[in-house]
Amino acid sequence: MSIAITPELLAELAPQGTLQVAINLGNPVLAQRGSDGEPQGVSVALAKALAEELGIHLEMRTFDAAGKVFAALEEGAWSLAFLAIEPVREAQIAFSEPYVLIEGTYLVNGNAPYQRVEELDQAGLRLAVGKGAAYDLYLSRTLEQAELVRADTSAGAVDLFIEQGLDAAAGVRQPLQKVAEADQRYRVLEGAFTAIRQAMAVPRGKEHAAAYVRDFVERQLRSGFVRGALLATGQTDVSAPR
Repeated sequence: MSIAITPELLAELAPQGTLQVAINLGNPVLAQRGSDGEPQGVSVALAKALAEELGIHLEMRTFDAAGKVFAALEEGAWSLAFLAIEPVREAQIAFSEPYVLIEGTYLVNGNAPYQRVEELDQAGLRLAVGKGAAYDLYLSRTLEQAELVRADTSAGAVDLFIEQGLDAAAGVRQPLQKVAEADQRYRVLEGAFTAIRQAMAVPRGKEHAAAYVRDFVERQLRSGFVRGALLATGQTDVSAPR
C-alpha cells in the first residue's frame, strides 16, 4: 500500500500546483526526443505516472546534461529530477533507490592498445568526459594518473575526444556503442569502470516528497513498469534492479 497523498506532500512536490520535473536528454538511455519532438523514455514515463497518481499537472523542463540539471537546483527550477546517485550530490539531493543500472565505459580508437577499462588510468592519458555527469564525478574520485578533459555535455565529450585526438571518451555504454557502430574507426571497451545508479531525486529538506518518491519507485520496480518503459523505447540491453 502506497503512502497517503497529503497536503504537505503536494506542497513539497508541487508548490504552485504543478509537478516541475527535470528531464536529462543528455542520457539517451533514459530520455529521448520522440518522432513528434516530445520527450519520451523511462524517466518521462515515470514522471507522467507520478503526476497522474498525484492528480496534478506535469511540466517537464529538458536539459542536455546531468551537470546542468544539478546546477538548476539552486535556481529552484525543478521539484523532481532524474539523476545518478553520487556522493557529491547527496548533500543537496535525496535519492530514491535506483530504477536503472547503466554501465560507464570508454570509447577508444580501433587501433588503441587498450582492452580493459583499468588500462586507461595511466600517466599521460587524456580522457574526455561530460562535465558534471555521473561518470565525471566517479572518475574524478577514482582516477589516480589519467587526466580528465571536460566538455559541456556527454555528446560533446565524444566530439572532444575525436577533435582533439584524446585517448578515450568516457560515457554510458549504449550511446558510445552507437558511435562505434556508425564509424568503425572506434570501438567500445568491454567491462565497466562503474555501474551508474539512476534514481529519482528531490531537493533535501522535502521529507514528505522524498518518502513518497522512494515508495513510488519501489512500486514501479515491483510491478514491472520500469522494465516495460525501457522496452517500449528500445532500451533492451539496460537492466532494472528488479
